[in-house]
Amino acid sequence: MTDSNLCCVTEISLDETQAVELAAQLKALADPVRLRLVSMIATSATGEICACDLPAILDRSQPTVSHHLSQLVNAGILEREQRGKWAWFRMRAGRLEAIQTALGA
Repeated sequence: MTDSNLCCVTEISLDETQAVELAAQLKALADPVRLRLVSMIATSATGEICACDLPAILDRSQPTVSHHLSQLVNAGILEREQRGKWAWFRMRAGRLEAIQTALGA
């Protein structure tokens, strides 16, 4: 279809690469446990949470919580920092805002 055949579309916000990246991020967020993790971390008073606290809060095993956290890190939503025995997680700067912008929010 050429531009002259377009009726209503005036602008394409996402290119193919951006759409693939956003789809991966939304897929990572489409799990209830991962969505809860992002919510907890995003609203934490310190902006970060130690993985040591999460199994009890989520009523899930440590390996299950680690799997969900890894998915969020791999999707570029969270950042991980090792401090001694425990890993600490925080939101990747600007990630939620970028998702909102891409969706026109």
